[in-house]
Amino acid sequence: MKFIIVGFGRVGMRTARILRSEGHDVVVVDRDGAKIDRARNEGFTVVQGDANDEDVLERAGLADAASIAGLTGDINTNYSVCVVGNAHGCRTVLRISEEVSDDVYEKYAEDADEIIYPERVGAAGAKTALLGGDFNVLADLTEALSVASVAIPDESPVIGQRVVELDLPGETRIYAHGRDDESMTVPLPQTRIEAGDTIAVMADPDVLSEVRAQLRGESAAA
Repeated sequence: MKFIIVGFGRVGMRTARILRSEGHDVVVVDRDGAKIDRARNEGFTVVQGDANDEDVLERAGLADAASIAGLTGDINTNYSVCVVGNAHGCRTVLRISEEVSDDVYEKYAEDADEIIYPERVGAAGAKTALLGGDFNVLADLTEALSVASVAIPDESPVIGQRVVELDLPGETRIYAHGRDDESMTVPLPQTRIEAGDTIAVMADPDVLSEVRAQLRGESAAA
């Protein structure tokens, strides 16, 4: 499959590397000459130019791309990428920051198939969103991290909190969220935790028991 990655910064670079490692064709778009040189040196097909220009995206191969992701640090550029991608029949992935308001989120959500928060889920989440998968199977993890799925009981103190606002021990990150029998997905900014939800986390093994205890409302020794 062919994917277009707009933005070869921290998130775009890692996402492109993961996709290529799995045998996919990746085209990198960026207007920064240094980033283009880095992508080219890594062997990626590159197109240098402003992604707000539809001609630049067309030169990247929208006609035969399965998906396109706006992964720059500029939400307006990322949104423009998704609008153009939709017009060409591509699956679209939009990177936004956690700080956007619900009104702004709703505006952008209308023109993107998936919205990601790399600060929370990292490049593996972007890659999974591009492929149109869900998070029932957790992969692309380093040996230094452990994964746990935690069911939220009725007495949990985190009920009512937004998933993206949880303050968990260490460098723990929320990887996915699920409700009832639904597939686990990247949580949306307005998603609040309910009893019976399942939360998937990536954490250092040393703090995993503490993370579970906090989510369940138990003592760490329980």
